[in-house]
Amino acid sequence: MFRMCSLSWRQRIEKIGLTLSPDDYGENGDPMADGDGLRARSEQAIGEIAQALIDSPTLHSALQAAFGARDRALEAQQAAFGALNLPSAGDVERLERRVRSLSQRLEDAEEQIDDLNRELGALRRKITAKAEKQAPGSDGE
Repeated sequence: MFRMCSLSWRQRIEKIGLTLSPDDYGENGDPMADGDGLRARSEQAIGEIAQALIDSPTLHSALQAAFGARDRALEAQQAAFGALNLPSAGDVERLERRVRSLSQRLEDAEEQIDDLNRELGALRRKITAKAEKQAPGSDGE
């Protein structure tokens, strides 16, 4: 796992290529955490390391290999799911979208049926009222 480093702060910092001036150390001999010079040199070193990683053809090749392996693993997973007749995550998501769409369409149809029922009820009441007015012996004549 992790090994404890027996190097002093000074040795650790100098090992990664940073040079410190006497002003960069505190009273106990440790580098001052808030020293502007140390911070600037640390940021520069980190930037140089990052740039070296970005420019590294080895890292670039390793990333391409990792992405290729991921793609092949996904293809193998899809083939295995297909062989077992199990749906993939994409299949489940598509089905979920279709069910949501169907549910929304069903709700819309229910609302339209409710509207038609209200209109039909209103028409029935009008027809009943008109029939009562025209019936012989009604108070309307």
